[in-house]
Amino acid sequence: MAVEIVCHARELGVRFNWVGVDGGYGKDPAFLRNLDMTGEIFVADVHKDQTIYLDNPNPFVPGKKPGRGRTPIRFISQVKPIRVDRWLAEQPQNTWQTMVIRQGTKGDVVVEALHRLVWVWDGEEESAHHWHLVVRREIDSPKEIKYSLSNAPVQTPTERLAFMQGQRFWVERSLQDGKSEAGLGNYQVRKWNSWHHHMALVLLTMLFMLETRLMNKHDYPLLSCRDIKKLLAQFLPRRDTNAEEVLRQMEQRHKKRQAAMASALRIQSRGS
Repeated sequence: MAVEIVCHARELGVRFNWVGVDGGYGKDPAFLRNLDMTGEIFVADVHKDQTIYLDNPNPFVPGKKPGRGRTPIRFISQVKPIRVDRWLAEQPQNTWQTMVIRQGTKGDVVVEALHRLVWVWDGEEESAHHWHLVVRREIDSPKEIKYSLSNAPVQTPTERLAFMQGQRFWVERSLQDGKSEAGLGNYQVRKWNSWHHHMALVLLTMLFMLETRLMNKHDYPLLSCRDIKKLLAQFLPRRDTNAEEVLRQMEQRHKKRQAAMASALRIQSRGS
């Protein structure tokens, strides 16, 4: 179903450069294989017990040994696999690369990343895949480590892969806004049709908020979904306060956000 969703999006003309998924999908070899076969570039999080090969396993079916026994039909590899977390434990500390993957509300989001081309084989295919392994940890949370596999072109640099890996943040942020401001999780239904109706209304609400933010990005660059919700509470029926007060409160929130961002950038500049 996930592959069908991706293919359907392409058919509708949706523009995207890669498919990003969490470990729930990344652990499924058939899913990644299907994406690869359809020509889609992916960046898929995997769990720490994901196995990789540092050399091409060159799978083969061994010949039948003399004497009794069945003729082998399963592929075996010529090298041993290793878990990604055990591979990471063997890497020197100085191999981590420091880079900025995006700007956050408290300054640049700085991470450390490791990158290597590895072979991935699920034990069933006739040949292994030569994919990227990307390992990322944030400076402030070094114990929180993310592992990802990607079939991006071989020449893709580490900085680009780390950036691609970190972009799923915006998907999670959209879900957070949907739940907190648009009622994404506030449904009490027992039929699929009613659930789809609720989700359709939530998506229309989120689309309206996005278009509103884009239309006002020059005058109010920090305009948020929460701001729009509060503005609607004022201008739609049931006005709890006057328009001037609502705008004053919003601008006050924006000043605080801007001050926090500026403070974080100053601290970073002093540190560098």
